[in-house]
This record gives sequence, C-alpha cells and structure tokens, in this order.
Amino acid sequence: MTVVINRLLVVGLGLIGGSLAKAARERGLCREVIGSSRNPDTLAKALANGVVDRVVTRLEDIAAELGDGDVVLIGVPTLTVPAIIQQLQPLLAETVTITDVASVKGSVVESVRQVYGEVPAQFVPGHPIAGSEKSGVEAANAELFDDHRVILTPLPETGAVHLQRVRELWQGVGAVISEMPVAEHDEVLAATSHLPHMLAYTLVDTLAHMRENRDIFRYAAGGFRDFTRIAASDPVMWHDIVMANSDALLSVLDNFSEHVNRLKEAIEKKDSEYLLGVFTRAREARNHFAKMLENKAYLEPMTQTIDYRVSPGQAVSGDIRVPGDKSISHRSIMLGSLANGVTEVSGFLEGEDSLATLQAFRDMGVVIEGPVNGRVVIRGVGMRGLKAPVGPLYLGNSGTSMRLLAGLLAGQAIAVELTGDESLSKRPMERVAGPLRQMGAVIDTNEGGRPPLRIKGGQTLKAIDYKLPMASAQVKSCVLLAGLYAEGVTRTTEPAPTRDHTERMLSGFGYPVVRHGAVAELRGGGELTATAIDVPADISSATFFMVAAAIAPGSDVTLTHVGVNPTRIGVINILQMMGADLELNNYREVGGEPVADIRIRYSPLHGIDIPEDQVPLAIDEFPALFVAAACAEGKTVLTGAEELRVKESDRIQAMADGLRILGVDAEPTPDGIVIQGGSIGGGEVDSLGDHRIAMSFAVASLRASQPILIRNCNNVATSFPGFVALANRTGMKIAEEIR
Repeated sequence: MTVVINRLLVVGLGLIGGSLAKAARERGLCREVIGSSRNPDTLAKALANGVVDRVVTRLEDIAAELGDGDVVLIGVPTLTVPAIIQQLQPLLAETVTITDVASVKGSVVESVRQVYGEVPAQFVPGHPIAGSEKSGVEAANAELFDDHRVILTPLPETGAVHLQRVRELWQGVGAVISEMPVAEHDEVLAATSHLPHMLAYTLVDTLAHMRENRDIFRYAAGGFRDFTRIAASDPVMWHDIVMANSDALLSVLDNFSEHVNRLKEAIEKKDSEYLLGVFTRAREARNHFAKMLENKAYLEPMTQTIDYRVSPGQAVSGDIRVPGDKSISHRSIMLGSLANGVTEVSGFLEGEDSLATLQAFRDMGVVIEGPVNGRVVIRGVGMRGLKAPVGPLYLGNSGTSMRLLAGLLAGQAIAVELTGDESLSKRPMERVAGPLRQMGAVIDTNEGGRPPLRIKGGQTLKAIDYKLPMASAQVKSCVLLAGLYAEGVTRTTEPAPTRDHTERMLSGFGYPVVRHGAVAELRGGGELTATAIDVPADISSATFFMVAAAIAPGSDVTLTHVGVNPTRIGVINILQMMGADLELNNYREVGGEPVADIRIRYSPLHGIDIPEDQVPLAIDEFPALFVAAACAEGKTVLTGAEELRVKESDRIQAMADGLRILGVDAEPTPDGIVIQGGSIGGGEVDSLGDHRIAMSFAVASLRASQPILIRNCNNVATSFPGFVALANRTGMKIAEEIR
C-alpha cells in the first residue's frame, strides 16, 4: 500500500477505532498512527499489541503537531462525541481532516454545528458497517473492514479534499464506500442495525426472567444463538445509540409492532395463507440481502467491471440446453400473479431481468416461492389483488418489465412508480405511455418520455383500437394487458408480425384472445385461471451457438427444447437464407408454445439482402447475425431495423464500431447496416454494457486471427447466466477478467 495520509490520530481505541488504527499501521497507509485515550491501561495495550505507533493521554499534547494531510478519527461512544468535538475545536487547524465512526449521524452533525456554529469543511461524518460482539482495544482486528461497507454522509459544506482523504483511508483498509444523506442513514440503520440489536437484547432479557430460563438456555438451538449473539455487544454503546437515534428507532419500532400484531392475529385465526406469505417473502428477501444496496436497487451492481478476453477458437460441438426464454419468464410471473389459484413454472430464467419482474410482484404483495433450479410457484392474488408497494419498483435494465408492467398497472387501484438503472432510464417509454393515456390512464414520465414512470391508480380505462406505428411486441402487449381492465374490446393492429407470447399465454390462463392476421383483440373484465407453464429454452440465447456453429468449420451443435414460436424464428429463416445447414427435429407444443431441437452444422455462408418482413421476427438476434454476415461471402444488407438503435445500446452503431475495429467492412445506415464479409482480426471492442453485443463478439472469436478483448460484459447475466461456462464447454475460449 502507499501512504494516503500523513498522521492518523485515533481518539478512542475501542474495537472500531483500534481496528482502523491497526489496519492503517500494518498496511502503511500513513506515516504515523497515534492513539488517544484517558485510560492508561488501554494505551498500554494498544502499544503492546502493535495497534499504534505512540500514544497520548491529552489531546492538547498532540494537536499542535497536526496540520495539512493529517486525519483525526473520533471513535468514542455516540453520546461522548460532543465532548470530544468541544475539546478539538480550539485545538485543530482547519487543514486537519476530522471524521467519526458513530452509528448515528444526526446527533453528531448537530453537535458539530453547535460547537463550530456551522459544519466546517474539514468534518466528514462516516460510519463503518462492521463490528463484533467483542469490544475493547484487545479485540482490534486489522481485517475487520475488508469487504465491509463504510457509509459516508458528507454535507454541502464538506470540503472535497477532506472527503477524498477519508475515502482513501477507508478504501485502504479494504472497505467498500457508499454515500448517503444523514437523515436517510439514520433511518436505514434504525431498521437494519439498531432494531435487530434491540430485539436481541429484549428477547434474551425476557427469557432470562422466565422461571424455566435454565432449561430454555440449555436447550436453545443454533438459531437462538445466532440471533441473540449481538446481545453480547457493549451495553453502553447501544444505550448511547438508542438515545441518540430515538426518533428513527421509535418509527421503525411502531412499524415492526404493527407487523407483529398482524402475525399474532394470523396465528390466532390459523391464517395459513398470511403466514406462508410472511415466511416466503422474508426468506427470499434474506436470500437477496447480500445483493441489495442501500434500498436503492433490487440487485446490487458490481463494484468491479468484467471484461472478456477471447482467444481464437476452432469448432464448437455438443448437445446443450440454453436458459429459459426471457420473454415467457417475464409473462409467467405477471399473469401468474394476477390469476386465481397457484401457478407452477418450470424452466424459469434466473437472470437479472426476470428476477426484477419477480421481485416487483413480491413488492406488490404476491407470494412467490423460488426460483429453485428454474422452478417457481406463484400464489395468484386475482386481477385486482395487488397491493401498493412501499416505494418505487426498481426494474434494473429490463425494458420488457417496465413496458408490460405499465399496461398491467394502468388499471389498478394503486399508485406505482417504475424506475430502472442508468441504461433503462435513457430508453423511450412514451411509446407505451401515449396509448395508455388514450385509454384513460394517468402516467407521468421524465423529459423526453423517459423513466421513471409514475402511474396514478384508480382510473377507469376505456378500450381503444390501436394501430401500432412500429412493430413492437412490448407496445402491443402493454396495450392488450391494459385492455384486461378496460371497458369494451381492446384491439391492436401491428404493421408487421411480432412475437405473440402475451396472446398465447393469456389463452393458456383461460382468457379469450381473438387473433386474425395483424389484429389481436380481447374484452376487458375477465379473470385469469392458474395453470402450469414449462418455459422453453430462449431462441435469443440459442442464437449465439447457432451462429457459432454456422461460422466455425467442423462444428456440430444441437440445441434442445428451444422455443420456435413463429413470431421468433427470424434468425432461423435468415441463417437458412444465408446457406446455413440447420434443421429442426422433435417438433412439439408445450403449454401453447411450439418447441423443437435445433441441429446446426458448419456450412459456408453467403451475404443476402435481409427481407424487412423478417426484421421484427429477429430483432434481438441481429447482433449475432451481424457476426454471421461478417463471416459470409459477399455483402449483407439490413434495412427497416431502426428499433435496434433504442435497445440497451444503439446496437447498429455499437456492432459497426466493433466490427470495424476487428477489420470488417461495416457501414451503419439510419435503419440498418451494410456488412461486407471477409476476415476477422483481433483487437479491443466495447460492448457498452449491452449483453447481446458482448456475447456476439465472443462468438466472432471463432473466426478471428487474433485474441479479442471485450470490455464491459457485466450485463451478460441479465439474459444468459452461465454463458461463459457453457460457451467454453462447447469449444470457445473465453476468460473473464475483473478490473
């Protein structure tokens, strides 16, 4: 490690202060570590255990030495912090950085204001989320903060230099840094830390007063020991925390008490459904707890970036089954949640997008068990049984989730806000908001019709006859799903065929949908009946292996149980037009969806003019098809695909840029691309965080003359968890690199 600060003065050498001092000293993060305590015994132990370089009893003895580049960390109990601030104020130069580790930030910031008359630029409030039931300087642990979160709560007055100094110190001891407003910090910690400690202390105290307490403690199982371990923490520290954060803690205690009373009532009434709902929601929330971040997102974004380094390959081979169809997985959760009865789903895609949809319905009160190995059990609440979520529904990067949910929620009685990640927040939503408003929905969007979508509940919807201005299955599905709640017959007419999973699945749930040519229509006011759904393998995911086998000499791959819905087989049609050796076997129908095994062997490809009527049938598969075109003899021309420019990335431009880097002649046009087949070299390409771009360039390596480095591949998990392992099993050579 390199030195990041000059001197570190730690005031209060308990577990947290002592651990930070020891870690900073051992990792060489500062030139000198000084410990301060009024207890001579504590100072002696700190020196003996190598926690600090030297010690002082009085702050006056060291303050004059401190200046620019030095940090003072206050590590005393929360209610003692004001006294330390009072001592430091006349002693420290304004160039000295001051920070703290108190579990409550509001009271600390207020005491700083009272002492200084304002919050000085040098003060950086912070709180490490780490600890142990052990206390005192003898418990100091230099690894205590490794991979643990530290929350900094800077104020508008906080100086940038001081904030950066504290960030670098915590990062140097292995912590992951987050920032949060002071009030939000205290509310979150009241719920996630302070309340659990109060419950543990109270439970142990209650049982200790029972007559049979000796037997209770003697026969207590591991769960009791695990839950009550935190009751062995420092009582003085927790007394101070409760006193300092009483308002936030009382609020969360009121909420918790209300839920406990409901649980008690459910037990008295033997309300099996309520109990199962509580236990299922709690288990799933606990399972995802490690991935959740500050109540801001469903799945925690990776703090590191994944790149793919792909070596030139030879052939691919094998019988494989790719993950379940994402489109069908989304719809199974949506319709199963609104059905009457229990829907069982097998083959569910456990990718981030599908999980975002699943979590959204959990947040609206639906009891959903799983997924476990692709199996999900949904206990439907009926057409109008959804409950208002406690906050916005976070949908990650899933445009399908947002657009379809907008239709389903437009006619509900509840108000909901739909949000997403940075990428989704840039994608157009007016294309669904517009027709929904024509039906009577009240929907607000950000400037340019972009997320978040704020849907006001309680509106009466009217059926419309909607002619789609562009071929979009998501827009069509959104209007039809809103039509479930509309008065009259809702009708959609599409300019070209698009995937019809929504219509098929509605019929599977017993809801009549009339289809004739480009028109689909349904009458509002009906009910959905629970059913069993077997999700076929996703043809979009299968595409990468279809193209891989088509371009790599000697390849022979069979993809099993692939969904071959007529509105999704554009990729099959286009590859066959290009000369691919591709055949469908074992054709059958499962749950209303056609399924087949696809065998594809290498055969030289030739360029074609892609018919525009195939574009909607292969809209998600074009990045991989562009790679096939790059390996074909002659020119391939795509037109009528402007939709590709508003996906997770501008897929036309992203693929053109990457192919050019690899030496391929690729010319983007406003609604398509012209690709001249030829040889593929090596180089570094950027997927722009788009999962399909990343996987397509991985496939290109099979015909590359040099390795390809593909940047920003984190989002591959959104549609294809396990892609790298499966690709390597078939013969590709992909290495993940984390930076």
